[in-house]
Amino acid sequence: MDREAARRHLDALWARGRAFLGTETAIMGGAMTWVSERHLVAALSDAGGFGVIACGAMKPDLLAAEIRATRALTGRPFGVNLIVMHPELNQLIEVCIAERVGHVVLAGGMPAQKAIARLKAGGARVVSFAPALGIAKRLVRLGADAIVIEGAEAGGHIGPVSTTVLAQEILPHVRDVPVFVAGGIGRGDAILAYLEMGAAGVQLGTRFVCAHESIAHPKFKQAFIRAAARDAMPSVQVDPEFPVIPVRALQNKATRVFEDTQRAVIARFRRGELDQTAAQLAIEHFWAGALRRAVIEGDVETGSLMAGQSVGMVEREQATAAIIEELVGQALDAIGARAAVEA
Repeated sequence: MDREAARRHLDALWARGRAFLGTETAIMGGAMTWVSERHLVAALSDAGGFGVIACGAMKPDLLAAEIRATRALTGRPFGVNLIVMHPELNQLIEVCIAERVGHVVLAGGMPAQKAIARLKAGGARVVSFAPALGIAKRLVRLGADAIVIEGAEAGGHIGPVSTTVLAQEILPHVRDVPVFVAGGIGRGDAILAYLEMGAAGVQLGTRFVCAHESIAHPKFKQAFIRAAARDAMPSVQVDPEFPVIPVRALQNKATRVFEDTQRAVIARFRRGELDQTAAQLAIEHFWAGALRRAVIEGDVETGSLMAGQSVGMVEREQATAAIIEELVGQALDAIGARAAVEA
């Protein structure tokens, strides 16, 4: 099979995802707080992918400014990721509608039907995360226009199930809407495999942290380039009575101190010095500002180095367009190699 035939085959596989996103490739950028801002988002969209602004804890006025700044950098489609637990979610939704954002990704929990309906009425397509088949089906019933299934290999807050298992569980049974696969994807041949399983496209975050256009601090990028897959580990919960939502990140000094902090706080609770609510808040407060310290300030010792296990495939700093070209090239190589074997 020649290169053009391989490209036609790939285009057919992710045609649904490309049509949904309005892009040349069905590669979504994962929304990474502090990293997925205007420069990386615009670069992803300009390179044929789909950039997604990470709203995170932004206030409505700041989000509006970021959307406008991104639109000033690219004329291509991009989206916005909103955290459903944000105290000003309704106002953020209104900002997205007012700014004519075409796609809104609702993350961090089960979105309310009212939020989905408002976005759709305002002209946006709604994408939501499903950590299980039942939730995926429920989201479709609630009106979600597309689903992202993200496995435990991903960076940041994670669930307990691997990407490969989620793909097998969900892809054969959710056909009404496009499904994008995420978590631990770092190569084009892996993208091809999920497309052939029925995915409409994929979402990648970690691979783009070290893009030239990423504003991440050089020390943060160097930590990624040096890391192996096994260095990206979930945070440890010391006591089930004090639940910690697992976060996958590169291990550093802060990781070890967090475990000691949990033990010290729990000991204070056992001695009656803190009630359970105060103890839980003290544990959760440990990471406050830690991601910004690492990404923006370059504090790779006490900051949070959120990374997916695909970090082992981040070998150097590259232009965003070069990363996408490499991923597409690997997918085309895999198609060609298989055709050669079958010939």
